[in-house]
Amino acid sequence: MEKIASFTVDHLQLKPGVFVSRLDRFGDTVITTFDLRFKKPNKEPVIDMPALHTIEHLGATFLRADPIWGQRIIYFGPMGCRTGFYLILEGMLVSEDILSLLIAMLEWIQHFKGTIPGASAAECGNWREHNLDMARYEAERYAALLKAATFENLNYPAQQTV
Repeated sequence: MEKIASFTVDHLQLKPGVFVSRLDRFGDTVITTFDLRFKKPNKEPVIDMPALHTIEHLGATFLRADPIWGQRIIYFGPMGCRTGFYLILEGMLVSEDILSLLIAMLEWIQHFKGTIPGASAAECGNWREHNLDMARYEAERYAALLKAATFENLNYPAQQTV
């Protein structure tokens, strides 16, 4: 069986950043999947589940409400390895195209006050597991990285067969 694309990225060389994971075509429509890598794989502690869950709820809420990008959002959700998130958008895009959107989302999460959207028993299958303080911490950390992003934070390491 052929390896899926994300398993061909050398995670030992991967740094935190935002990367184009894949481009898919559905007829005339192009879909871009972004790898939003908050943590250095296999080196840094992963995002704890309550913070990850809170970022998912807040991030999805912010992204879908964005007046420019909202209609192009297909999916925003966590990676199983808990080192980041996937963001899937309509269109052929590059990392630089979404930097300002991501920074705005992260700043919104950092300053969010109130009830976490969708965090009730009727709306979520695990509504009690949230941590807004840790979500804010992770958002602040990742925003700082994106504001100072370099080539290595916006492009996967040279593809190697892993």
